[in-house]
Amino acid sequence: MIKIYYSSKSNVGKQTLGYLQASLKDLLDIDITKTNVTGTQWKELAENLGVTIGELIDCEHPAFTTKYDTKTNLDEHGWIKVLDNSPEVLNYPIVIIGKDFYQITNPSEIEKLLEPNSKGIDEKKTI
Repeated sequence: MIKIYYSSKSNVGKQTLGYLQASLKDLLDIDITKTNVTGTQWKELAENLGVTIGELIDCEHPAFTTKYDTKTNLDEHGWIKVLDNSPEVLNYPIVIIGKDFYQITNPSEIEKLLEPNSKGIDEKKTI
């Protein structure tokens, strides 16, 4: 099972979702603009990525800069509130493959993380 947390308002998010859907793997896609992600989930995602919750946020996104300065420094709860109120500020989609967590900055990166669908197919017998 592969999980993706993404914003449908983000080109990188939509393109990454497209790559994952094309992989024909079991996929759970969570569009954070439509599905509420809890503070506990944000904390778990950040911890497994080895970053702070604030590092998940694009501080130069227009939805952020209309309310905050790009140098804003909030505590964990403050960053969670930002994501709750403006989920589109998530800087990159987060993909979970098994127990591994990834932030995808370029949608084509996902190809390197997935096993090919053709595994086990005898290439000599395909047309």
